[in-house]
Amino acid sequence: RRRAKAINFGIIYGISAHGLSVQLGIGRAEAADYIGKYFAQYPGIREYMDKTIAFAREHAYVETLFGRRVHVKDINASNPNIRSFSERAAINAPLQGTAADIIKRAMIAVHGVLGNRARLLLQVHDELVFDAAEDEVEVLRERVPALMAGVAELAVPLVAEVGVGPDWGAAH
Repeated sequence: RRRAKAINFGIIYGISAHGLSVQLGIGRAEAADYIGKYFAQYPGIREYMDKTIAFAREHAYVETLFGRRVHVKDINASNPNIRSFSERAAINAPLQGTAADIIKRAMIAVHGVLGNRARLLLQVHDELVFDAAEDEVEVLRERVPALMAGVAELAVPLVAEVGVGPDWGAAH
């Protein structure tokens, strides 16, 4: 799992064979082989990365699935380190930005089901944490997952689950 996570996130962030070899404690050739196999297995990822960088170079921004623009000011910088950082940001921004858009839509969607003794406390990544009286919990348990899952139409299903407990740790 650790290797898969390092490879997945590393490639999206533009990791080199050397960087991956250091991170995983493997030889450079083995790391290069992992990267090559990854792109062979998932050619759409390379295509996404290339198209996104080209779009960003032309427009100096990228967009989330909902059309929110994220500006990438140094995408055409002459300094390769600055440009590479901006390229990685351009690749990541539509993904992370869309996730941010989705959770904000979810917060709006669930607002209407909060009773007088329930409140949204905080948002952590893709989670919403509520404080609710016992008599409000069942309504939240029944309604929140469908509301959260219904805020976007994607090619893959959005799934939301509920955990209940006296504190955030226990609710997981």
